[in-house]
Amino acid sequence: MNAETSQAAPQGRVVVLSVLILAYTFNFIDRTIISTIGQAIKEDLALTDTELGLLGGLAFAVFYTTLGIPIARLAERRERVTIISVATAIWSIFTALCGLAQNFFQLILLRIGVGVGEAGLSPPAHSLISDYFEPEKRATALSIYSLGIPLGVMFGAIAGGWIAEHLSWRHAFVLVGLPGLLVALAVKLLVREPARGRWDKGGAAATAPSFATVLKRLLGDWGLVHMLAGVTLVSMAAYGVNQYSAPYFIREFGLSYSVIGTVFGLVVGLSTGVGTLLGGVMTDWAGRRSVKWYALVPAIGVAIAFPLYALVYIAPSWQMAAWLMIIPGICHFTYVGPSFGVVQNAVEPRMRATAAAILLFVVNFVGLGFGPPLAGWFIDQFSAGAFSMSDAGGFFELCPGGVGGADASAELDAACREASATGARWGIMVTLLFFAWGALHYLLAALTLKDVLPAGRGEALAAGAASE
Repeated sequence: MNAETSQAAPQGRVVVLSVLILAYTFNFIDRTIISTIGQAIKEDLALTDTELGLLGGLAFAVFYTTLGIPIARLAERRERVTIISVATAIWSIFTALCGLAQNFFQLILLRIGVGVGEAGLSPPAHSLISDYFEPEKRATALSIYSLGIPLGVMFGAIAGGWIAEHLSWRHAFVLVGLPGLLVALAVKLLVREPARGRWDKGGAAATAPSFATVLKRLLGDWGLVHMLAGVTLVSMAAYGVNQYSAPYFIREFGLSYSVIGTVFGLVVGLSTGVGTLLGGVMTDWAGRRSVKWYALVPAIGVAIAFPLYALVYIAPSWQMAAWLMIIPGICHFTYVGPSFGVVQNAVEPRMRATAAAILLFVVNFVGLGFGPPLAGWFIDQFSAGAFSMSDAGGFFELCPGGVGGADASAELDAACREASATGARWGIMVTLLFFAWGALHYLLAALTLKDVLPAGRGEALAAGAASE
C-alpha cells in the first residue's frame, strides 16, 4: 500500500516538524559554514573575495535551484519523506568531502555536490507541512520550520569557528557534515507521509498540474510577482552581507575564529530566530483580517532593518557592532514566514512542492547565486581602491588572500589587511541597498495582492476568523 494513501490524517505534528527543523538546521549549517571559516579558506588557498563569494553563492546555487524544480515535480507524485531522506544523506557526504579539497576548482565541484543534495529538502518539506497544518496556521508552521535557518547559522558559526581555530577549516567541513547521515535516517524512520490535500476542500487532484499551470498561477497575480521580487532582493542582500560579516569582523577588529563564531552564532541565531517566528505568528493573526498583511509585515520589517544594519558596519568596536545587529536581525527575518506562507496558500495541494521550488529557484538563483559574488566583487573593488601602496604594485598581486605574501614586509602586510577591512565595510554597505529595494516591492505587493486562497478555502478562513 502506498504510504501516501495509508493514513487519512496526519499524525505527530510535533515530531514531524521537529525532525524537519533538524534537517533544515543541518541544511543551513552545511550551506553557510563557509561564511564563518571563509577567511581561513581565503588565506590558505589564496583566493579573492569574488572567488570566496562564488564558493558561497553561485557554485552552490546553480545546481541547488536547477534541480529543485524536477525534484519538486517528483515530490508531487512520489513519497516526499524518502526524497528528503536521500537528499540529506547526499549533501552531508559532499559537505564532509569539502574538507579534502586542495584548490579552488576542487572546492567548487564539491560545493556543487552540496547544492545537488540540498535541492531535495525544502520543496517537498513545504508540501509536507502544508498537509500537516491548516491554511490559517501555515505561515506559523513554515516559520517554525524556518527556525532551521537561525539554528543552522548559530551552530554552524560556533562549531565552525571553534574547529577552524583549534583544528583547521578542513576538519570543520568533515565534523559538521558527517552527523547529517544520522539526520537522514531520522527523517526516514520518524516522519510519516500524510494524505495530500487534508485541509483543502475536495482534497488533492488525482494528478499533478503541469509546470506551466503552476507558473501561470504564481505570475498571474501582480501581488505575488511583487512578493517574489521582494523575497529575492532581500535574500540577495542577506546572503551577500552574511557571507562577509564574519570576515569583516576578523579583518577590522582582529577577532579569532572561535570568538567570531560564538558572537555570530548567538547574536544572529537569536535575532533571526525571534524574527522568523514573530513574522509568521503576526502574519497568521493579521492575515485573517486582510491578505495584505502577508506583504505589509515583511515590508515594515525590512524597511526598519535597512538603516539599522548600516550602523553595524560603522560602529567603533566589535561589542557595539554585535549589539547593534540584534534589532535589525529581528525585523529583517519577519519576511520568511509570510513569503513562503502566501505561496503555499495560493496554490492547490499538488502544486505546492512545485510552487515552493519555483520560489526557491528565483530566491536562491538570484539571491544566493549572485548576492555573495556581487558583494565580493564590491569588496574587491573597494579593497583595491583603498590599497595605499599602489606605487609598489597592485592589491591583487601584492596581497594574495587579502594579506601580505610569505616574503612581505610588516608594512606591506598591514597595508593589505587595512585595505581588506576597508573594502569589506564599504562593499557590505553597498550590498545593504538591496534591502531597501526589496522593501519597496513588498509595499507594492501590499497594494496589489488579491485573495490568494483557491476557491473554497477563502470562505473557510473567513468563517474561522469570524468565530474567534
